[in-house]
Amino acid sequence: MHHEYDEPVYLISVVAKVLTIHPQTLRQYEREGLVRPSRTDGKMRLYSQQDIDKIKMILRLTRDLGVNLAGVDVIMQLKDKIDECEDIIDSLRAEVSSLTKKEPPTKNQLVKRKNSYEIILFGE
Repeated sequence: MHHEYDEPVYLISVVAKVLTIHPQTLRQYEREGLVRPSRTDGKMRLYSQQDIDKIKMILRLTRDLGVNLAGVDVIMQLKDKIDECEDIIDSLRAEVSSLTKKEPPTKNQLVKRKNSYEIILFGE
């Protein structure tokens, strides 16, 4: 069975077990606004793979880098803003390309990012 990346399918108990954290930690992340799982009609939390990946990032920031939850919130907001800006840049780049209808821009005309960023952890 294949699920979409943002399709809510995992119960809180499953997510807690997979990530080896207490369900109360997941509830705290929700209270802090770091994660927003979907809810069933019976108010049960359902997490998507996208939510799980976000929780993994939160755990890396808190456990491995010592960032507190307020710092995690700021980092996540900045990451969302960067992603939004990259989308705008990509659409502007496509518009410039369609307007010029030439070869791809040279290095001096337009700087192109090769890929997005990753949080790199050293050690272990």
